[in-house]
Amino acid sequence: MSSVLHQPTSGQDPSLAAEYRPISTHLAITPPVSVVIPAMNEAENLPYVFKTLPGWIHEVVLVDGNSTDGTVEVARELWPEVRVVEQRGKGKGDALITGFEACTGDIIVMVDADGSADGHEIVSYVSALVSGADFAKGSRFANGGGTDDMTFIRKLGNWALCTVVNRKFGARYTDLCYGYNAFWRHCLDKIDLDCTGFEIETLINIRVVKAGLKVQEIPSYEYLRIHGTSNLRAVRDGLRVLKVILKERSNRRDLRRQVRHSPMLSTGRGESS
Repeated sequence: MSSVLHQPTSGQDPSLAAEYRPISTHLAITPPVSVVIPAMNEAENLPYVFKTLPGWIHEVVLVDGNSTDGTVEVARELWPEVRVVEQRGKGKGDALITGFEACTGDIIVMVDADGSADGHEIVSYVSALVSGADFAKGSRFANGGGTDDMTFIRKLGNWALCTVVNRKFGARYTDLCYGYNAFWRHCLDKIDLDCTGFEIETLINIRVVKAGLKVQEIPSYEYLRIHGTSNLRAVRDGLRVLKVILKERSNRRDLRRQVRHSPMLSTGRGESS
């Protein structure tokens, strides 16, 4: 697995430096990092988003949800090399899945387009991954994290849903419904995403645990949306999250039942007796 490496110093083979992406004067990494940003009419917020993105990332993939306010034009002005992908379906989940498919980097980072995420934190996510984690999960409630953008009701709902997931799936999350996460590209082969709405973060979190992937939480601070209003609806989307949890729990029970009654297992037990 790739790891964080010290940048070659003077006297070393200069050709080696081309393989590294410098993060600071003393630190560099080898894996290319793709940042996926789903956006729909976020032209006013993109300057704040792109301003904090580190220059060493491999690519920015902007998934445009049929914006009418010049979102794509602003993105190209701010980041000339940005890869723009048009979203054909609807919903945040659909946008992220579309973006993941377009990524070419070994590491994929999910970042919201509303200005609530600090791009400077990406180095913490990448560091966790190159140090051995499969999935780096942002948490507003881990020590060092925080949020300016959650009402008491949303915090309570997030806590309740997080508690259910921890108990039912054996996870140890401190935050559940948060969209700032990063993972190795190969994880996509093990979690098979298939939802379209805001519940995508919960589905990812659950399937990462079910797949037995190594998770490390990253303290993250969530700021207020800068311009516009969110499409998130606490009650509606909270119910969709709960539906995903119940469905995944049901699928887990069905899988256990199938394994328990598998003819191959029965034959195997007979042969070993």
